[in-house]
Amino acid sequence: MRAKDAIKAYLSFGKKDRIGLLSLVSLIGIIYALPYLFSRKREPFPGKEASIFLAAIDTVSAKEKDKHPNDYRMDNSDFRYQPSLSKSFENGELFRFDPNTLSVEGWQRLGLSERTSRTIEKYRSKGGKFYRPEDIQRIWGLPNGFYERVEDYIVITVKESNYPKSRDKAYERSEKKVLIVDINQADTSAFIALPGIGSKLAARIVNFRDKLGGFYSIDQVAETYGLPDSTFQTIKTSLQLSGSVKTINVNTATKDELKAHPYIRWNLANAIVEYRNQHGSFKGLDELKNIAVIDEVTFEKIKHYLSVQ
Repeated sequence: MRAKDAIKAYLSFGKKDRIGLLSLVSLIGIIYALPYLFSRKREPFPGKEASIFLAAIDTVSAKEKDKHPNDYRMDNSDFRYQPSLSKSFENGELFRFDPNTLSVEGWQRLGLSERTSRTIEKYRSKGGKFYRPEDIQRIWGLPNGFYERVEDYIVITVKESNYPKSRDKAYERSEKKVLIVDINQADTSAFIALPGIGSKLAARIVNFRDKLGGFYSIDQVAETYGLPDSTFQTIKTSLQLSGSVKTINVNTATKDELKAHPYIRWNLANAIVEYRNQHGSFKGLDELKNIAVIDEVTFEKIKHYLSVQ
């Protein structure tokens, strides 16, 4: 019992102990609250009230812009055709006017506000024009009913052209001189003058012509190595043909002389000479058709360059 009484006496609080404990707890609470009591009040996170305040600021800024329109930059969006927010306007003075020349003061005399009048002026300064009376309705901010009031007083003046009367006549083009090239007589410089023909193609055309002995047809020019068909079709109307071609005597020519011609290869030259050796001289060019390697197409090409004399 003594031990129990001793523990109970140790854990029990007296009046002084309770006062001391309460004082300690109060002191701790005061120390904890001091930073909050003496620090600056924190700004609350923007809520509905802040949004309303910002909207009010924007409204004030917009009103300042209306009061001082020249202090703000105006771009093409100011002239977009939007319906007017104004339901009424002052019934100003009525008089005949040209919307392309009327001043700001003139628009105000008609009853428009200064802002709308300056909007029209800036629209014109940026190149805008009124071609018909109803074009005025497209001005941004134009009050309802304004156009109907002034419609009968609008006079749009058409300016006369500042160009001399001679400019009004149909333009008469001088006919461009067409370049004509004789394919059997022209040199490389003449061919170079044709569209799409450079120095290399010109040289190839002349070289091909000389090896053939001359052209018998304008279409032969298209056979020139490296000449695009599109280029030939372009220059074809500028080509003309004159003169005659050089011929080879099939009764006296050797195989080497015959094969030197672009249209006659070695097998064809050999066949002609061998046929002549077996059957004697050719009486006419038609006898060449008796040679097996010469078909109708080949004969039509080579007959212009062969002879029997």
